[in-house]
Order: sequence, then structure tokens, then C-alpha cells
Amino acid sequence: MTRKPKRKLPAPPSRRDSPLEPYHGHAAPSPAQCLAVRDALLAFHGFPDEFAPFRLLRLGLSPEDESDQPAPRPTVLDGLVTTLLSQNTTDAISRRAFASLKAAFPSWDQVVDEEGMGLEDAIRCGGLAATKAARIRAMLRGVREKRGAICLEYLRDLSVDEVKRELSQFKGIGPKTVACVLMFYLQKDDFPVDTHVLRITKAIGWVPPTATREKAYIHLNNKIPDDLKFDLNCLFVTHGKLCQLCTIKLGVEKPKDVKAVCPLASYCFIKEEIQE
Repeated sequence: MTRKPKRKLPAPPSRRDSPLEPYHGHAAPSPAQCLAVRDALLAFHGFPDEFAPFRLLRLGLSPEDESDQPAPRPTVLDGLVTTLLSQNTTDAISRRAFASLKAAFPSWDQVVDEEGMGLEDAIRCGGLAATKAARIRAMLRGVREKRGAICLEYLRDLSVDEVKRELSQFKGIGPKTVACVLMFYLQKDDFPVDTHVLRITKAIGWVPPTATREKAYIHLNNKIPDDLKFDLNCLFVTHGKLCQLCTIKLGVEKPKDVKAVCPLASYCFIKEEIQE
């Protein structure tokens, strides 16, 4: 009888020169756990359509536009502004705000040089317009003063830690925003922690129940293998939006149908209401 070869587990993540591990005694997640959860979520959801173009970019392929032609790769600067606009709102609304901004200002230099309320008016549909407009303009001005032109494509040649240092100098650009730019627009191995990711990783025991977003970010980036970070992150975000059982466990309003299957049920420590 021929034995089925064992599946090779992903290599442990590189430590780089990131801050010290905040949860030394917390062993989870192991590479095997990361692989198992990724495969379970992928089998349950398939890969989310909204993140598929970024997955193609990571593979060195070009997404297609509506005419089935290769779509241009988004610039790093477009990605950063899009991510800034997504703060405290939905992806659909932030995309609408970005499209409105680009329609009102054909060039980034016009955004910096404009002295009126045009930028704020253009992104008003995305919420917190005054705050976001000030942060976007200040960031663009800072890039132009430092680089001589408003362009961030040079970040593609930097390491993860160098990119963090470059972007973190701007007000309003925190660890989550930087991590999203790294993962989606620079195709680098990083693991952003949003509300969905934090809640799910707490529920399945990958971070302590009292973990903050900042410490969870450090811990999960240290523990999750680089080659699984992108898939796991996209799947956690999608699962957090769609799974009814996880909604119950996280204390959100209880849906009518509690008999749905959750691929993470066997991993969760909070199971009281699932037994109904």
C-alpha cells in the first residue's frame, strides 16, 4: 500500500527587526494552525472576489478591466489615499469618495495647491471630510517637499520596515493603514489587523482576549507564515462580515437562523450560544 505523502507545512515567518514579541507565553498560532484555518475558510467561502485583483498582482499577473483588457496597476499613492479614505466607513463609500476626488482633481499637485474647500467637498460622501482632507493634503505636501514630486513608487524598492518608517511620519497614517498599503498595493508580506481580524483571532485563541490591535498586529505578524498572510487576512475580513455564528459569538445582534455551519466553530473558545 502506497502511503500518501505528507503535506509540507509553510515555513515559519521571518522575524525581521520588528518590535519584541508582546505575548511571549502565547504559542498560537502555529504554522500548522494557520494552514488549517486558511484551508477551512477557503473551502467555505472560496477566495473573495473583492480581493481577487490584488491576489493576481501578487502572482505577477494583471487584473482585467470591463473590456477584458489588462487593467493598469494601481499606484502606491492612489492606494494610500484610498486606504485613508476608507477609515471609519465602508469600502464601497470610500471608493466613491476616491472617484469623486480624482474627478475633481486630475493631478495631485492641484490638491496641494488648491486653497479652497474643493478637496473637502469632493470627499464629503466618505465622511470625516475635513479631517481626511487635511491629512491627505499634508501628506501630499510632505511627499512633494521631500521628493520633489508627488509620487510614492520608490516605496516598491524598500523593505517592509523601511516602508513603515517612510509612511508613519505622516499624521493620520497609522499601523493598520501602512499594513494595508504594504499588503495590497506593494504586494509585501504583512498582516493588517482590523476589527474583524482582531475579534476572530481572539475568538479562536490566536491572541489573548485582552489583546490590543497594536499588540495583536505584532504578535500575528511574528507568528503567521509570510506565504499565508495575504489569504488569511482577506478570508478573515470576509468571514467576519458574513458568518452568522461568529456574529453571535462576538456579541452582535443575534440572527434568526443559528443553525448555519461555521468553519471556525471547532477553533472557537466561546461556544455557549452555538449549542442552542
